[in-house]
Amino acid sequence: MLTKMIDTLKKNPRTIVYTEGTDSRILSSADKLTKEGILGVILLGNVDEVKEAAKAGGFDISACTIIDPETYPEMDAMVEEMVKLRKGKMTEEKVRSALAHSNYFGTMLVKMGKGDCLLGGATYSTADTVRPALQLIKTKPGNNIVSSSFVLVRGDERYLFSDCAINIDPSEDDLVEIAIESAKTAKIFGVDPKVAMLSYSTLGSGKGPSVTKVANATAKIREIAPDVLVEGEIQFDASVAPEVASIKAPDSPVAGQANVFVFPDINAGNIGYKIASRFGGFEAVGPVLQGLNAPINDLSRGCTADEVYKMSIVTAALSVPEEEVVEETDLEVIVRTVIAAMKASGQI
Repeated sequence: MLTKMIDTLKKNPRTIVYTEGTDSRILSSADKLTKEGILGVILLGNVDEVKEAAKAGGFDISACTIIDPETYPEMDAMVEEMVKLRKGKMTEEKVRSALAHSNYFGTMLVKMGKGDCLLGGATYSTADTVRPALQLIKTKPGNNIVSSSFVLVRGDERYLFSDCAINIDPSEDDLVEIAIESAKTAKIFGVDPKVAMLSYSTLGSGKGPSVTKVANATAKIREIAPDVLVEGEIQFDASVAPEVASIKAPDSPVAGQANVFVFPDINAGNIGYKIASRFGGFEAVGPVLQGLNAPINDLSRGCTADEVYKMSIVTAALSVPEEEVVEETDLEVIVRTVIAAMKASGQI
């Protein structure tokens, strides 16, 4: 059964760019998305090789557009635009060399309006997906970094874990931006954000540079974004367990009921979401990249075809302007639908 959000995508056509056009997981998703009429698909790679890979896997990509960077007829215009964007940091020769790689080429397709969003990383590293986005798509006005969130889903439960994939040791100001962007992402996924700035200390119970960093970031969030419900620094148990919160943070509107968790560094975040996934039975949706001018998302190199399909829908949904989405609950429905599909396929 098609969801409201899929209906919205059909009424507001979107095209996704896949950087790895010969990957069987990508081809499976492209086949399904185009057959269901959800998205237009651009596959990057040598045309004959992409078609041969699709034939070998039994995938129908007849509705997809295949673009080979080596034979792209508008390459000169793309090179000229990228030289301008790099503002003297790359020569024309270096730009042409970069555009021979599908991560840069695909990002420029989005920048030039040939695609609405991009999904990569099935074979590329996270850095190879994020670097071109930072250089070419750039961050939104008021943003200085790109961050990420994982949406942890188990039944009707949904939580956001941030940043688990991008920023290794975020500064106070980085944590502020991560928290504010994560609150926005939470709303997109139907979560009314209550943000916990995690630490090994709760409201002064411990001392140390990390504690100070998180406490200062929390104070800045309250000043910059007073509409964001936030508590910190706070330990995880105090953020989720009402009985602990009543002792450690009795007057907090967030403690005991947090649903957005901002970790002090990537070690804690990456370990935390994987523990929740493996031991807690949560499905990790993401990473969803935050702070860019256009949706560019990264896949795990160990992803499945179902995960590619799911992230494609999420990525495309993020490209629909807010005014075109009738209800916030549309994305709630799409998340439930893709999770149900994953359950049916044995992924959950």
